[in-house]
Amino acid sequence: MPAAISLLNVVPDNKKNFLNTTLIKLLDRILAINKLDDLYRENGLAGLDKTSFSKKLLDGLNIQLSGLEALHANIPKSGPLVLASNHPFGGIEGVFLAWAIEKVRPDIKVMANQGLKIFSELEDYFIFTNPLSEGNPKNSPSIRACLKHVKSGGALLIFPAGRVSYYHKDTQRIADHNWNRLVASITNRVNAQYLPIFVSGFNSPLFYRLGRVYFRFRMLMLPRELINKRNAQITVTAGHPIAAKHYAKHIQIDTQTELFRAQSYLLDPNLQQQWPADLVTKQQPLAQTISGEIILQELRQLPKEQHLLDHKNFSVYFGYQNQIPNTVNEIARLREKVFREHNEGSGEPLDTDHFDATYTHLFVTKTETGQIIGAYRMGQTDKLLSDGNIDNLYLNRMFDFGPEFVNQQQPCLEMGRSFLIPEYQRSFLGLFLLWRGIGAFVCQYPQYRTLYGTVSISKLYDVRSAAVIQQAMVTPTDKVAPITPFSHQLHPEVQDFAKQYGLKEHLPALLKGIEPDGKDVPILLKHYNKLGAVFHCLGIDKSFNHTPGLLLSVDLPRAPHKLLKLYLGENWLAYKDAEITP
Repeated sequence: MPAAISLLNVVPDNKKNFLNTTLIKLLDRILAINKLDDLYRENGLAGLDKTSFSKKLLDGLNIQLSGLEALHANIPKSGPLVLASNHPFGGIEGVFLAWAIEKVRPDIKVMANQGLKIFSELEDYFIFTNPLSEGNPKNSPSIRACLKHVKSGGALLIFPAGRVSYYHKDTQRIADHNWNRLVASITNRVNAQYLPIFVSGFNSPLFYRLGRVYFRFRMLMLPRELINKRNAQITVTAGHPIAAKHYAKHIQIDTQTELFRAQSYLLDPNLQQQWPADLVTKQQPLAQTISGEIILQELRQLPKEQHLLDHKNFSVYFGYQNQIPNTVNEIARLREKVFREHNEGSGEPLDTDHFDATYTHLFVTKTETGQIIGAYRMGQTDKLLSDGNIDNLYLNRMFDFGPEFVNQQQPCLEMGRSFLIPEYQRSFLGLFLLWRGIGAFVCQYPQYRTLYGTVSISKLYDVRSAAVIQQAMVTPTDKVAPITPFSHQLHPEVQDFAKQYGLKEHLPALLKGIEPDGKDVPILLKHYNKLGAVFHCLGIDKSFNHTPGLLLSVDLPRAPHKLLKLYLGENWLAYKDAEITP
């Protein structure tokens, strides 16, 4: 009786003869396929349906899988979907991922190596191909089948490396081969969602040693490696589905393919970490609201030039604490309220410090009611540094400014503590009014050519997201350094992608793959980037619940003309061309 599982299963009947059969049986023993056959028989796998076969195979090997609940939660229940994973083991991951994904997507198909035909019970999972021959025309039918399946709304799992992970001499690490562009091609052509997956683990040291001698030994060793997975504990880490629209427009297919690969390695749980525990463990009740009438009374007392503009039913002002103490208290109350929502609050009734007395407060109110909807705190560095004491700058607590940094070279505005109340955070209007106010302010005081400050990276973001933002946005300089640096090591494969392709234009897709609630690049970061900001470094603000802050500067006259016109109005050209005497 022929073996239940053997290389004979993949040999066409017209090729079988006594000599071939004898040689193949010998190969079965050399390659440990006979041990697979023992496993096959001991666990009664013959003739089972694909789902039962997969479960009994995993049970027979006593493989313990973790991370499946998160995988199930992240898989869209319907619609075109492409899933892609690294390929650390070379076979068993195709079985357990298909089995796991099937629980959410019964329509799952796996683009698989011909070698898996030895498990005839699993054929219904697979669309077979020859991954070692990328340009082989014989693969065309399988590619068409994959495309048709996804186009019809199905889910497709691909191992785009097409071969098992191996030791790379140039990088001196074990990783996948370059991924096949088919994964990006199918995703794009069908406008499917893309879900990255990372499977943790390695094959035996002997596997990698033999693979360095001759690459085809890796394929021959795979049955033995499958048996070696007995009693293994394997972690599956799933990203979040990413819609095609979040990938950069006009991205080249090869770049997108390598980005998909990087997104898989970005999920490696060995390089994940949590933010340190919050210093604020108990939050006091917020201070009492200052009535709009009290605020309006204070605003009526301000000099006319501090009323910067009116727009529809809103007004924008600037003032100082000694002029408008109640208004500044309400600003501090609202700051604390908003910052708490982003895990950045102080826990105190007001978000305030002694800098509120020396900094300029720019804020937007509802004209009729006096309700404050948003504000900025601005430091006029020529005034603050008039005595030569750099400790007068709030950000000096967070960054070590060298004498050549712009805030010591010319008058600047140090921008910080910005907020919008929740109902205006997702609208264009709130940010527009704040920046119309800033524009009106600099037109009155054109000596301020440079704005600098920080964009907070909320700790509601994953630590990896902050690291990706840092890698993507920062242009290193020796003119300033964080006093408490942010430090998180991205996976070396992600770093290699960043060096070759950059991350800046890929930020939305990278963050969408990490963040469980689909968070995108912070709005304020996007805004400063559009203004032409240079991002200098990422530091931890110990005075602000240890929140990471990305230091930036904007040479305002060099901002895009379109934005200068928008925020500075009819005076934009006069400001841009103003000759400032030092």
